[in-house]
Amino acid sequence: MDAQENPVFSRAAAPPDLEPAARRIVALLGRVDDGGLDGPTPCPDYAVRELLGHLAGLATAFRDAARKDLGASTAVSPDAALPVLDDDWREALPRRLDEMAAAWRSPDAWTGMTRAGGVELPGEAAGAVALDELVVHGWDLARSTGQPYAAGEAELRSCEALLAPAAGGPDGGADADGADAADGSDGGLFGVPVPVPDGAPLLDRVIALSGRRPDWRPGR
Repeated sequence: MDAQENPVFSRAAAPPDLEPAARRIVALLGRVDDGGLDGPTPCPDYAVRELLGHLAGLATAFRDAARKDLGASTAVSPDAALPVLDDDWREALPRRLDEMAAAWRSPDAWTGMTRAGGVELPGEAAGAVALDELVVHGWDLARSTGQPYAAGEAELRSCEALLAPAAGGPDGGADADGADAADGSDGGLFGVPVPVPDGAPLLDRVIALSGRRPDWRPGR
């Protein structure tokens, strides 16, 4: 789906603040044990070390996208190769997340065109995707490492507004047994949506729209 067709990008509203989502991830990092870096995550292709490497890469890419610094960091798709976690990640990743959040506090970040993951898109669309990446991958990291996770309602509403139209509607576009269209038209932006019960918490709905099971735990 073209980012410019998503209603979240056309609303007249104050841009969201990415700092709370970024700071939650930084808080989670302190309880990531080196012995758990090869543990599973809700992202099938990533162990914890790849998830952390992905977070480091997206923090750099979306920082530069906000600054309109369109170099190598914004040119490469995150699917091009498995992320590599740098040895200094405990110092570098918090710094990159802080820089990313700070860059998106500039009003200029949300205007004009920019690029992320090799895709040209409006600044307001890139900002919404950046917030969604932080919220969803923060949940991934928390679940992978056995930590609690909560996100603010405004953040979750922004993520829901981004993900639901791509998934075919508020319920994720899945039919009664959870299957989606075979042609992938209802596959969502980041994965095939997972059905959730009526009345599910907003966080669970957002996670399900991103293609993850809200009840995921290591070994389940």
